[in-house]
Amino acid sequence: MWTCPKCGRSFQKQNQGHYCGEAPKTVEEYIKAQPEEVQKYLEEVRKAIRKALPNAKERITWSMPTFWDGQNIIQFAGFQRHIGLYPGPKAVEHFAEKLVDYKTNKGTIQLPYQKPLPIKLIEEIAAWCQKTGNHP
Repeated sequence: MWTCPKCGRSFQKQNQGHYCGEAPKTVEEYIKAQPEEVQKYLEEVRKAIRKALPNAKERITWSMPTFWDGQNIIQFAGFQRHIGLYPGPKAVEHFAEKLVDYKTNKGTIQLPYQKPLPIKLIEEIAAWCQKTGNHP
């Protein structure tokens, strides 16, 4: 077990990525709390999802940015080495052929910082989640 020296939370992995402190109240707060080099990636993902879901509301759910329209549609979060995109397991399954270059797990897609963000694919996944009702 590893204990974060900042917040005191315990994790199984050494230096586990997590959010220390009080949960952010807005998406802007969440992004500004991330390391500067990560903020631009988060903004790009946010912009892509906004484009795909212009009527969805932004909120914080489970301490991460969430797009909501009657229910959670899609979420994202910044980590040490990647952006986590959370469209739900059915979306990961549906887009499996387009996600072969990315690590996936159940309802999660990892978008590593060293690769260009697949903006069009993020838009497509977000729109699909809303259209089909398959959410995280």
